[in-house]
Amino acid sequence: QVQLVESGGGLVQPGGSLTLSCAASGSIFRIYNWGWYRQVPGKQRELVADFIGSSTDYADSVKGRFTISRDNAKNTVYLQMNSLKIEDTAVYYCNTYPNFRVPWGKGTLVTVSS
Repeated sequence: QVQLVESGGGLVQPGGSLTLSCAASGSIFRIYNWGWYRQVPGKQRELVADFIGSSTDYADSVKGRFTISRDNAKNTVYLQMNSLKIEDTAVYYCNTYPNFRVPWGKGTLVTVSS
């Protein structure tokens, strides 16, 4: 069964940067499109960025600040986050896109605070 392990979160000041990683075990990585999602307690999980083939798309709230990328050789999806804002605080997850085909990982917490 495929497992997802997100990492790279932490505490950062507004305006700072973080790079998140999502490692996927198993052999399905290359055949699926992938996305990064985030969730704030009490709110629904939302799509932040996604890959369809070689094309990327971003939520309006992060466009121009976040960059999604992937390394097929490492079965890993990345999310480079720049110019972080307090409202980016959330638990970040990766999964296939647009359908969630694998069990959710534990996510990685990003806290943006001064």
